[in-house]
Amino acid sequence: MYTDFLSLADLTTDEILELLELADSLKAGLKAGKREAPLAGQTLAMIFEKPSLRTRVTFETGMYQLGGHAILLEMVTTRLGERESVPDVARNLARWVDGIMARTFSHDTVLELARHAQVPIINALTDKLHPCQILADAQALREHKGDFQNLKLAFVGDGNNVCASWFNFAARLPLNVTLVCPPGYELEPAIAEFARREARGEVNITHDLEEGLAGADAVYTDVWASMGQENESAERAKIFAPYQVNARLMKLARPDAVFMHCLPAHRGEEVTDDVMDSPRSIALDQAENRLHAQKAVMLTLMRKDASGRNRKQKQFARG
Repeated sequence: MYTDFLSLADLTTDEILELLELADSLKAGLKAGKREAPLAGQTLAMIFEKPSLRTRVTFETGMYQLGGHAILLEMVTTRLGERESVPDVARNLARWVDGIMARTFSHDTVLELARHAQVPIINALTDKLHPCQILADAQALREHKGDFQNLKLAFVGDGNNVCASWFNFAARLPLNVTLVCPPGYELEPAIAEFARREARGEVNITHDLEEGLAGADAVYTDVWASMGQENESAERAKIFAPYQVNARLMKLARPDAVFMHCLPAHRGEEVTDDVMDSPRSIALDQAENRLHAQKAVMLTLMRKDASGRNRKQKQFARG
């Protein structure tokens, strides 16, 4: 049983499906006008080392809709561990709040928060993984395509944190995932090997666009240079140019393939306007589902039992 949400690889198949079912239920309830407050009186600390639109708004709105309160700790100019050690930040926050959401550069920072905080930690993005995004994406993909069985998702571009979390997802659910990238920009070897070993479907890495996109039910892309890689932008733009998702490239996938993007999009670079704004694009559905998927994570981790303790606190108490 997981007490933090750090990586989809930490969850079982059933646990991921339970989160998706809860996200669907919360979405339907919100649209039906249901206003319950299961996290009334609880507080979420939100740590940001990187700028944010979707993550900030959806977590803060989600806590409000669940009856709780969110506190923004913006550390864009001062990273965790510089002004104060990560363990000290974790131990202090755990005395005041009921959960901590962290959007950081280093994945190790989130792991260290989880080791030292007696409240749940939610990975809202690191340089290595982005599990919240993929949970919302999977919810949107299921809404448009149904069961994951026999579906193929082609991730076109850099083998980055978003791609890594898709491979972790494929290690738990029967979704076929192929990374189509330039040579030298493959997925982190340890994550690729884990996915191959655990995969419920097929996982592949190729440099060939026709091979990678053949039979794809979803074509996914992301920016070519992530935050922290701005000095590589010009070089990457040249290398990734043949992998731009445009109308010609979309024709290599199935005729009914959807287009996916985690946003923000650099239009004219990794994707063209005609694809981004086409009826095949479900990028805004993905963005909308960040609210519902993250509410499912917060509710699962932060809901108290009859004694007023959450699962993380109980685990520490046993230890």
